[in-house]
Amino acid sequence: MKFKRIFGLVMDSVGTGAAPDSAKYGDAGADTLGHVGHYYAGKLALPNLAKLGISNLRDTPIEGVPAVDAPHAYYGKMQEISAGKDSMDGHWEMMGLPVRKALDTFPNGFPADIIKKLETFSGRKVIGNRPESGTKIIAELGEQQMAKGDLIVYTSGDSVLQIAAHEEVIPLDELYKICEYARSLVNGPEYLIGRIIARPYVGPDADHFTRTANRRDFTLEPTGETDMDRLQAAGVHVVGVGKINDIFSGHGIDEGYHNESNMDGMDHVDHVMQEDFTGFCFTNLVDFDAMYGHRRNPKGFGQALMDFDQRLGTVMANMHDDDLLMITADHGNDPTYTGTDHTREFVPLLAYSPSFKQGGSLGIRSPFSDFGATVLDNFGVAGNNEGHSFLADLK
Repeated sequence: MKFKRIFGLVMDSVGTGAAPDSAKYGDAGADTLGHVGHYYAGKLALPNLAKLGISNLRDTPIEGVPAVDAPHAYYGKMQEISAGKDSMDGHWEMMGLPVRKALDTFPNGFPADIIKKLETFSGRKVIGNRPESGTKIIAELGEQQMAKGDLIVYTSGDSVLQIAAHEEVIPLDELYKICEYARSLVNGPEYLIGRIIARPYVGPDADHFTRTANRRDFTLEPTGETDMDRLQAAGVHVVGVGKINDIFSGHGIDEGYHNESNMDGMDHVDHVMQEDFTGFCFTNLVDFDAMYGHRRNPKGFGQALMDFDQRLGTVMANMHDDDLLMITADHGNDPTYTGTDHTREFVPLLAYSPSFKQGGSLGIRSPFSDFGATVLDNFGVAGNNEGHSFLADLK
């Protein structure tokens, strides 16, 4: 064992340039980090990420974030092989379970039989039923939903079925129960959907509706063992922070924390860092994606990056010499791009420990499973040969 504790931080949707197959997904030219940096015109301040090599891993540095001569970390990019570009695909692939068969998407809305079953089960009418931005469809239909108690059902370019309801009209327990039923309808073989998402909101009217942190994802059960399962079976302590529990349906997790926000998630990371354990802490920070990427808000996205960078300084200062920090993302979500969906991009890979004598390039790693393979290698746990460990490169 080289490191006693490994902390994996997933900056949800923070891509770093179009992947080679981006055109297949309609995402040619996407570059989340590059375009956010350009929006800030050189004023994007990411000193800690810069020290680790966030611009060194790119062909062109992020505006305002220079490449450094002696990075403190090992840096590179990861390229996805999964058929989709959803959070589930990215996280599963990181943990040794690439999604090779595309899940179902619904560009024309959900079939009548699914909608009818939802209405019968819930006793409520379904409205919406089309691909749409969540904030837009809630602003459009939220007042009707409040008045009549309907369910706002919508989707996106990803394999998701989302159900929005006002918390004062449909209690959370009822909304979750409806989502659990929806999950039971789309586990195959006729329909196979990656995630059912409960999207509760509050507010008196369309001008003041706000989605709350009571969102809950009901994810497809992992279709096989993941690296977290393997770690847990070997007696390695596994901590999940943020969406991790939802994405893996609770599998392979010994200790879990729900995040209210990115900063709440970093509070949880700080808390876990104070614990004396041997194992792996896997964290997802979703605000980049949910609050700014899908809403095509580059200003908010950049501010979230700067806020994260500031908290990253605390994490680095609190690390032990036998800790390893690995920072990456699950996909892109370029806030300057067309539409509102994820973008098919490379994702950053940064690996840092206070014990490193130097940094260096890890190149392009594919699949994302190299991430999990490295964690397994560190703890002496056998994998499934989906990825290749880069542990030996970390010196």
